[in-house]
Parts: sequence; structure tokens; C-alpha cells
Amino acid sequence: MEKTKCLIIGSGPAGYTAAIYAARADLNPVIYQGMEPGGQLTTTTEVENFPGYPEGIDGPKLMEDLQKQAERLGAHIHWGTVVDVDTSQRPFKVKIDDGCEILADTVIVATGATAKYLGLDSEEKFKGGGVSACATCDGFFYKGKDVAVVGGGDTAAEEATYLANMCRTVYLIHRRDQLRASKAMQKKVLNTPNIEVLWNHEVKEIVGVEGAFSNALNGAILVNNKTGEEKKIDIEGFFVAIGHKPNTDIFKGKLEMDEIGYLKTKPDSTATNVPGIFAAGDVQDKHFRQAITAAGTGCMAAIEAERFLS
Repeated sequence: MEKTKCLIIGSGPAGYTAAIYAARADLNPVIYQGMEPGGQLTTTTEVENFPGYPEGIDGPKLMEDLQKQAERLGAHIHWGTVVDVDTSQRPFKVKIDDGCEILADTVIVATGATAKYLGLDSEEKFKGGGVSACATCDGFFYKGKDVAVVGGGDTAAEEATYLANMCRTVYLIHRRDQLRASKAMQKKVLNTPNIEVLWNHEVKEIVGVEGAFSNALNGAILVNNKTGEEKKIDIEGFFVAIGHKPNTDIFKGKLEMDEIGYLKTKPDSTATNVPGIFAAGDVQDKHFRQAITAAGTGCMAAIEAERFLS
């Protein structure tokens, strides 16, 4: 049975950064990449807000660079998904989906969170070509253009008001006749002149131009769920803001988490309630969800793992 000082579960910015720091601390880290090697950034075409890339960089290329850096420093990166972690004693016994088992002195959980989408075939078709789940990440590309946000909670309200600062018109599509967002956020949305709330509407289809190498969204077909009437809105960006699901199912009943499933960490730390297990990135961050903040907590987790072992 393989044994490691530091096992990292997940391979987004948090996981790879943790690997870089853990490798430099001579922890000989082992990473299992999970079901989505590279994380959510592999579905992003261009990243302009990650430091060190003045001309921007494709999301997949950024993750490839981080992986190469981790490997060059000595991290051992494997395909595969962790399916169980015995948190009851150290070293932690970890099971992989191929049947392998590993003993780990410390574990860094960097499994991220998955954005919830509407489940439309056309939505999948235009991911990276107009469909996004992060206005902070991609809003800049739609400066001066018309866009839509789907949702009715605080996240949707925040995304809509953020986009309103740079876009010409923001359509906020909500299936009910009132928002679920806090009163303060509702007031902000309703008092922003270039946000148009489309009450009682659901998205039937996203439309656009399909190309040989990429697709370009140019509209959405909506249905009024009260009257059944359909209408098309002309937009170039479509932002889904109906929430995220942290990838923490294997830790239920083992690590402390909030009501949604985000792992809880100690103040000013990445330490979980189990000594020797740390959490980094979107799996414990429901507020910022940025590549750079994920990388920062990956750094913290590796440093804390090294200090824990010493």
C-alpha cells in the first residue's frame, strides 16, 4: 500500500498550488485529479484576471502550466477519483476508484464546487461561447453589450448589479413573481436602471451561431410560465446564477460542513475539524470563488500541512 506525507484531492488552482508548496517543503505530495482534471477553469476560454499573464491566457493552458510546475517540483499527479477517506485515525486510509488504497499523513481537500446549470442541451452547446456561471470571471468580455442573468437569490442579484456597471442592458430572468434575494439586494436590483427583471419567465432555449471551432450565443428564447407566451431576447452573454454544489459528498458525516455542504475551516486557517485534514479553494469558499483566491488557500493548506507534520 502506497504511503505519502501529503495527499491532495483535486486538481484546480487550489490543488496544484498546494502541490507546488508541498513539493518545495519536501512532502512529496500525491495528487488525484478527480473527475474534472484542472477544475472549472478548463471550461473557460480566456482568463484575464490571473496575475502574471498580461495578455490573458486560456483556462486550460493556465491549468496545464500549473500542473507542469507542480510536476517539475516533484509532485506525483495521478488520474483517478477518491471515493472514500477514513478520517477516524492517522495515517488516513484513502480509497481510489480503481481499487487502490493509500495511507496519508495529511490530506488537503481541494475538490472544488460545481456550478448548477439549467440542464438545457443548448446551454451545454454554448458554454465558453457566451454561457458562463461567473460574472466576475467573464463579465468584462461583455462590456457595452446586452446580457442575461438567470436566478432570483442573492447570487443572481449580485451578478446582475455587477454586470450592470459595464453592460448596456442586463435582463434578470426569474421564474417567480418576486426575488428570493435579501431585501437590500432586491432594492439594489430594482433601483438599477439598466437591469430589466423578467418575472415569471423560464429559459426554453439558448440560440446563436454555430462555428467549426466555437459557437457564439446571440439570444435566448423565454417562456412566460403564467401565459405560455414565448419571446426572444437578443443577448451576447448568458450568466447562470442558481447556485453551486460543493463536491463534498464523500465527507458527509466525517468533516464539519455547513447546511449547503461547504467544508468549515478554522478562522484564519484551512484546518478542518479533523487534525491533519485541510480544505482549500471553492470547497470551503462560497463567497469569492476565484482562481487566485483558490490558489491562495492552496498555498495556506500546504504550509499548514508541513507545520502540522513538523
